[in-house]
Amino acid sequence: PTCLAHREQISQTSTMALKVPESVLKKQATQAKIAEEAKQASYEAKQKKRQDKKDAIASAEKYAAEYKAAEEAATTNRREAKAQGGFFVPAMPKLVLIIRIRGIIGVSPKAKKIMQLFRLRQIHNATFVKLNESTIRMLRLIEPYVTYGYPSRSTVEKLIYKRGFGKLNKQRIPIADNSVIEEGVGSVGVKCCADLIHEIYTVGPHFKEANNFLWPFKLTSPRGGFSNKTKLVHFLEGGEAGNRGEEINKLVKRMI
Repeated sequence: PTCLAHREQISQTSTMALKVPESVLKKQATQAKIAEEAKQASYEAKQKKRQDKKDAIASAEKYAAEYKAAEEAATTNRREAKAQGGFFVPAMPKLVLIIRIRGIIGVSPKAKKIMQLFRLRQIHNATFVKLNESTIRMLRLIEPYVTYGYPSRSTVEKLIYKRGFGKLNKQRIPIADNSVIEEGVGSVGVKCCADLIHEIYTVGPHFKEANNFLWPFKLTSPRGGFSNKTKLVHFLEGGEAGNRGEEINKLVKRMI
């Protein structure tokens, strides 16, 4: 009997010795909960990424069909007009790309203020601007210091893909992923590069938000350079400044 009692006492002592403290149990429970939440968040992030990719592809295909239909309609209108012995006059462009080609020396205060409004603070900066009566008037005042024209869809795409930076929390962030665009302008329905390009090129209802999200493009000096003799002369007189229409696309190609 004494031996049995002794054994019982030893087993009780060992059980008491193996008892896990309450704090350790709480910590283990908390860590398990955190691990489960992290696993769930990781799964949800993967699912969201997969869905976002599908949405981006669908948007790109939809816009491609839209652009193709618009091009075909323009071609048909031109052919019909030619067959009837007339001319097809396309609608006035709604979008203009402005590039600053002169520095800060000899700039009048009014022109300087307009270029600040257009966010053209440095030489070879470029921005998109919506064309209307007031912006056309402002462009005429700064013609000696800038060159501008009507960008093609290809030019808009190249600028955003190759030189595109977004503005997040007043910081210049490279557009390396659609998540940057979604964070910046996702609230207005612009969630991927295809959405951003479409909004800018077609001057959509949220053009202002999309354009303000884009940091002014920093271009390089054009390959071959500007001529010092003709840089200050208007484009129509053989120079570089002022409105150059669709010829802006060739200049951008040399500056990217």
